Amino acid sequence: MATSATASVTETKSKRTGLIVLLSLGFILTGFPTIIAGPILPTFISRWNLTDSQAGLFFTVQFTSSLAAVWITTGLTAWRGYRPGLVIGYILTGIGLALLNSPSHGVALLAVAFYGMGYGLVVPPTNLCGAEAGGASVVSLLNFAWGIGAVACAPLVSVSLRHHSLTTFLWVLAIVGFALAAGFMFVSLPERQHDDSTEPAKGRASIPPVATTVVVAALFFLYVGSEAGIGGWAAEHVKRLLGHATELTTMTPLFFYAGMMVGRGFASMLLHRIGSLKFMITAFTLAIVGTVIVIVTRSPNVAIAGFAIAGLGCATIYPIYISWFSQWYGPAARRLGGVVFSMASLGGSAIPWLVGFVSTRTNSLPIGFLVPLTGVCVMVVLVTILRKRGLQML
Repeated sequence: MATSATASVTETKSKRTGLIVLLSLGFILTGFPTIIAGPILPTFISRWNLTDSQAGLFFTVQFTSSLAAVWITTGLTAWRGYRPGLVIGYILTGIGLALLNSPSHGVALLAVAFYGMGYGLVVPPTNLCGAEAGGASVVSLLNFAWGIGAVACAPLVSVSLRHHSLTTFLWVLAIVGFALAAGFMFVSLPERQHDDSTEPAKGRASIPPVATTVVVAALFFLYVGSEAGIGGWAAEHVKRLLGHATELTTMTPLFFYAGMMVGRGFASMLLHRIGSLKFMITAFTLAIVGTVIVIVTRSPNVAIAGFAIAGLGCATIYPIYISWFSQWYGPAARRLGGVVFSMASLGGSAIPWLVGFVSTRTNSLPIGFLVPLTGVCVMVVLVTILRKRGLQML
């Protein structure tokens, strides 16, 4: 009997480990399409002679598609569990990456729509699977895995452009996406949980007032939009400071997302000691300082340092928002997750495009960066409002 119980525990741990490994590999891949438009954008602008406003449509299409997919995966998860969203999401991600380097502007936008939907389909179930498999520590590991993909993206795109092998590189990523889809067809996933008769009442009782929910949704909108607005335009900004495209310009997003990855690594070690509110104050300060440096400097090297500082600041904002959301809403967080993920996607759709729109109107990309800077400043105000409402920020 004891031997049988031990074998069962070992088998359960093995399945859990296999799931976490597959989820992590999936999030490493997801890091690539999330930010790949940024390092490729200068190539696309030159290829099709795009204005900044037209170039900003790549971000709009990506995050609008993601927004639609978040709602789809919310329904799929409630109906069939996590598997359909993960399988379909990685198939769409693979298709989008395979088509991205098309000679046709329209097909490239369609490719962005495909992998944008893939992103929206896989992110909510991945986070929820991670939380059920191992709690906050596993979710932190998955976010770190996403950072690996995001950081690796720019240098690998740069190398592939230098060797005229961008299409091959994208096809390799696409094949990985298809392999992940096959893996998620067979891996053991947590069973979807049904609410008992008491949970809806508990969930409703724990929901803060509607005005607070609006503020929380605005925080998700502004954060993801501001992050995408800064990182997405980094390569093009440094290209204009240099006056021409170089390997350095393509790799500029690397410094922004490396800052994010390093910041998340430190946060996992220090957050429980310092507290999320103090961490958030530091994060906002770094994000503002870094973005101001990007706006005012005319030196490419200093601008790159500014992007790294801004990335370091952005690192902990989103994970802390997720933590606060779960803490404040309790059981209702699962039902309202589609709302906040949707607002995040909507922000990613609107703010990077607005950066390009303002840049086109003013003929100045630095002025365009005032848009995400304003977004961070507004977040400071909103967090202050939430604190005054008495919400606990540990």
